[in-house]
Amino acid sequence: MNRQGGKQWGKLKESQKKQLDDINDTYVSGGKFEDVENLEDKLLAYRDQFMEFDIDNSGDIDMMELKRMMEKLGQAKTHLELKKMIAEVDTNDSGTIHYHEFLDMMLGKRSTILKIILMFEAMSKEKEGPTGLPPKKSLADLP
Repeated sequence: MNRQGGKQWGKLKESQKKQLDDINDTYVSGGKFEDVENLEDKLLAYRDQFMEFDIDNSGDIDMMELKRMMEKLGQAKTHLELKKMIAEVDTNDSGTIHYHEFLDMMLGKRSTILKIILMFEAMSKEKEGPTGLPPKKSLADLP
C-alpha cells in the first residue's frame, strides 16, 4: 500500500506549477500582451485558477473538469453547452482547453462565455465585506 499519496500529490502539483510558471514567463517576455496592466499578477492568478480545475494534472481542462468547475461556480451546464464553451476556446481542436488557450482567452480581447463566467466569479470574490465586529469608536470620532 502506498502511504505517500499526499507527498506525491504535492510533488506533482509543484511540478505542474513550475511548468505553468515557465509558460507564464514566455507570455511576459513574448511581448504579445505587453499592453495588459499587471500582467505578471494576472498570470499568477490565472495559473492558480487553472491548477484548481485541472484535477488530473494533465495540463488540459477536459469536459468533466469544466463541468466540475461550472458546478462549483454555481453555473451548471449541459454537455452540449460545455462542448460549445470548449469549442470557443480550443484552437487546436483537441477537445480540451490547454493552458496556452486558457491564457489567450483570459488575456485576449474576445469575450467567450467561459471568460465572462470566470471574470464574474473573480469579481464576486473580491467584493466580500469586512468580517467580525465593527471597530470601536470614541467620542472624538463623532461629527
